[in-house]
Amino acid sequence: MNREDVIRLQAVTGTPAVSVLIPTHRTSPDNQQDPIRVRNSVRDAIARLTEEYGAREMSQLTANLEAIAEDVDYEHALDGLAIFVSDEVAEKHYLPYPVRERIVIGETFATRDLVLAMNRSPRYWVLALSEQPTRLYEGDHTVLTEVNGHGFPMTHNGAGGAVALNGGHGLSPSKQRDEAQRVFFRSIDEALGEVLSEDPLPVILAGIDRNHAFYQEITQHGASIVGTMTGSHDRTSPHELAELAWPVMEEAQAQRRAEDLEAFGNAIGAQKYASGIDDSWRLASEGRAEVVLVEEDYHFAGRLEDEGLRIVPVDDPDEEGVIEDVVDELVELVIARGGRAVFVPNGALEEHHRVGLILRY
Repeated sequence: MNREDVIRLQAVTGTPAVSVLIPTHRTSPDNQQDPIRVRNSVRDAIARLTEEYGAREMSQLTANLEAIAEDVDYEHALDGLAIFVSDEVAEKHYLPYPVRERIVIGETFATRDLVLAMNRSPRYWVLALSEQPTRLYEGDHTVLTEVNGHGFPMTHNGAGGAVALNGGHGLSPSKQRDEAQRVFFRSIDEALGEVLSEDPLPVILAGIDRNHAFYQEITQHGASIVGTMTGSHDRTSPHELAELAWPVMEEAQAQRRAEDLEAFGNAIGAQKYASGIDDSWRLASEGRAEVVLVEEDYHFAGRLEDEGLRIVPVDDPDEEGVIEDVVDELVELVIARGGRAVFVPNGALEEHHRVGLILRY
């Protein structure tokens, strides 16, 4: 699951869009009940579709739901499972964070849990610097997957790498090797830039001190680097490397949350903020939200009034015309308009009714 996946799913509109969210387990014996839970949730979703739209009209969607349920890999499941089915989409995603079990049928997919998972257990890149070769991994919690694309894995084919040193161009062998290595790392940095332009995640560098020094000297993406791991990792497995990288990412994540909360405090002082779901919704609708901060377990059912600019709370989220979770819609709205979503610990925004905005103006 990446940022493009979320944006793509958020762009899907049209009734019915079916979201089935189910908590799962990574290990036995807890995961033994997961197949039953998934089948029951899919069965309930099919029953709702059939009742609301008719069996014949929903035959293809129900068939897609059943096929996805049969295709779940429980041996490699994580902490949550998200299933999305519409006329255009039929897919599942394994999530590295537990989700609230629910079935949502509406005009759009319920993607808040995906955003929540990506913020609480963030994705990141690990760039393992080496001459033979440099590898790029996509991290998701404690799982690393090697990237094969954008030139990765990338081998040093210059002097001192695949080509022997010869002291050419009036340079000593050592200077020739240093310059060739700079050229090599520039090509790595260019390839990383392509990756970051598509998916701008934080980067952790891994490698020996010499490689760190050369890369830090030439990189154009220093702002994306949130941590380093020193040592040779040419023979480190992705699993072992993930165990080393995740604590680095956790520390960077905690620092980022602290910085965002501090920025929110500064925004309050500058009168460039909003508090509470109603004001936050109105100002986000005007495109003024740079960052939305939300407590992790905050949910809010409501109805839109005053041409969609005011939120009215409701007691029954199943009432017709009610948005089951306005917080979900708020997060999606801010991201769609170029902002960021930050989920903070419960209680961190108690004085601000659990949600707030940092405004652009």
